[in-house]
Amino acid sequence: MPYQQASIPVGADRAEQFSDALMAAGALSAAIEDAYAGTDEEQAIFGEPGEETGQIWQRSRVIALFDDSTDVAAAVSAAAAESRLDVPEYHIEQLPEQDWVRLTQSQFDPIRISERLWIVPTWHDIADQSAVNLRLDPGLAFGTGSHPTTRLCLQWLDENIRAADRVLDYGCGSGILAIAALKLGAAAADGVDIDEQAITASRSNAGQNQAAARFFLPDDLPAAQQYDVVVANILANPLRLLGGMLAGRTRAGGRIILSGILAEQAQELGGIYSEWFDMQPAAEEGGWVRLTGVRKAG
Repeated sequence: MPYQQASIPVGADRAEQFSDALMAAGALSAAIEDAYAGTDEEQAIFGEPGEETGQIWQRSRVIALFDDSTDVAAAVSAAAAESRLDVPEYHIEQLPEQDWVRLTQSQFDPIRISERLWIVPTWHDIADQSAVNLRLDPGLAFGTGSHPTTRLCLQWLDENIRAADRVLDYGCGSGILAIAALKLGAAAADGVDIDEQAITASRSNAGQNQAAARFFLPDDLPAAQQYDVVVANILANPLRLLGGMLAGRTRAGGRIILSGILAEQAQELGGIYSEWFDMQPAAEEGGWVRLTGVRKAG
C-alpha cells in the first residue's frame, strides 16, 4: 500500500502538541525532527537515554505518515486548529509501496567490532568464517552492537577475556555481552535483567549462537555467586545505586566494566566506584565512556 508523508514546520512551543493532534487526526505516525537537520544550522541536543532533556529544537519539523486514502490537508488543518496554530505551509511526498521487512533489514549490515569479532544479522552471509561471528538481529531488547556503549564493552571483552573467566552481564538486554564473552573464550557467563522480555530474547539469542549462557531475573540469580568479570552496560542513574551490589558480585582481584555513561558523568561515577575498585582511565566513543576497575581486597 502506498503512503503519504507530510513534512510540516512548527515552532518548539507547539511541536509536541501538534504531533499528538496529527495522530488524533489520522496520522499513522508522527515524529519531531530538527528543521535544519543536515545543514550548518543543525542543533545538537544530548541527553541520557530514557531521560527527558527538557529541550526541543527551536525550529522543528513534524514528519507525519498517512495512508493513501487520508485527506492530508484536512488532517493538518484539524491538527492546527487543535494546537491553536495557523495552518502552516507543508510538503507532501508520495511513498511507493515497498517490502518494509526487506527495507528494514537493508538498514542493518554486519558490524565489525574488532579484527576478529563481528555482529552479523541472520539474513546476511558470514564474510569471514575464521572470525568470531555473533548472530544477532535487531529486536525488542536493547543491544545489537551498533551503539557506542555496546561496542566499547565488546571491545574490552575481545581484548581482555581469559579462558577461566566467569562473567556476569548485569542489564543484559539482548544478551549480546554474555554471549560474546563465551564466544571469546570465557568459561561461563550469566546475564541478569529486570525485563522478562529481555530474558526471553537473551535465551533465544544464546540458542541461536550455540552459547551456554544463563539468564535470570535479579531475584533468581544464585545468591552467593561471584564473578571474575562483571559488565554493566546500563545507565548512570542505576549505576549510581548499584555500586555496592555489583562490587559484591565481583571477586577480589576481579574486573568491572561500566558503560551507558555520558562523558560528563564519568568523573562522578568513577568516584563512586573507587570505594570498591581501583579505577582505570576511561575509554570514550561518541560522547559515551567505558569505565573499568579492579576489585580491591576486603
